[in-house]
Amino acid sequence: MKQLTDTMHIGGLEIQGRIVMPPMATYQCTEEGLVTDPVVDYYRKRAENPHVGLIITEHSYICPQGRAKAKQMSAAGDDCIPGMRRLTDAIHEGGAKVFAQLNHGGSASPWEVTGMQAVAPSALVLPVTPAMGDPDPAEATPAQMQEIVEAFARAAVRAMQAGYDGAEIHAAHGYLLNQFYSPLTNRRSDAYGGTLENRLRLLREVIRAVREAVGAAYPLSVRLGGCDYTQGGNTIQDAAEAAGILSQEAIQMLSITGGMNRYTLPGHTEPGYFAEMSRAVKQAASVPVMVAGGVKTLADAQRLVEEDAADLIGVGRMLIKDPNWEK
Repeated sequence: MKQLTDTMHIGGLEIQGRIVMPPMATYQCTEEGLVTDPVVDYYRKRAENPHVGLIITEHSYICPQGRAKAKQMSAAGDDCIPGMRRLTDAIHEGGAKVFAQLNHGGSASPWEVTGMQAVAPSALVLPVTPAMGDPDPAEATPAQMQEIVEAFARAAVRAMQAGYDGAEIHAAHGYLLNQFYSPLTNRRSDAYGGTLENRLRLLREVIRAVREAVGAAYPLSVRLGGCDYTQGGNTIQDAAEAAGILSQEAIQMLSITGGMNRYTLPGHTEPGYFAEMSRAVKQAASVPVMVAGGVKTLADAQRLVEEDAADLIGVGRMLIKDPNWEK
């Protein structure tokens, strides 16, 4: 029987156990997005929890236009590398492996933070938590999309240089790559809109550029907002089909969560409330699958593993509340 203590492999990286601390933003960096002592201390404490085999740090913006919040962690320049190195050293000393999550906010990047008009797949206001009073986002041009692809690749190289064991590409929670994937926010008529395969095109280009930049052995994960749980949005069936497509790329993990509904599912608080989707994804994917949401105890996590809902279980809110969770 599968156990939470089983040794896991994400590509060539060995993880001690199936529990993962998923990315959850602290917004305790400097105004420039540089790592601070409180950020290092926060992650060190959670890395010392013996149940946590992998930590995926909070979403880091890849370029100034893609910044979503003030004091968000940056992966947008080489000046961030020394602080990130302190962070990865602390996590490794605590006993866990660590991935960097890389992100572009798209239309979720407010003017007051970036000083720039947001770009998005289409000139549509984000249906969830829109930036009130901001100009509508501009539809991304081919040149801008290429710049974004290259920015993801450069950010992944910085993560590797800073000692991260792997990187995760954020395509969930209503941010840019999720906006391209969701029919709620992507109304393009070119090769990046319409069919599911087209809506995944930019994400696949990002994966390929990152892979070329970091080499064949560096572990890559995609956090996919597989289902929007909203009329007209992506469905669980779409999530499974997307998983099959993305598994053809050079990635080693899929982390399954919500799309335009973000990381919650209205009306649901049960452990693993995205498990119906993660099961469907797991059947279609050829890489390890992670699911998070509502897991409060080790027993909750063990049950999800036994039920084959996922290979890895994310524990977020409980570790925010208590770094000594279940010790």
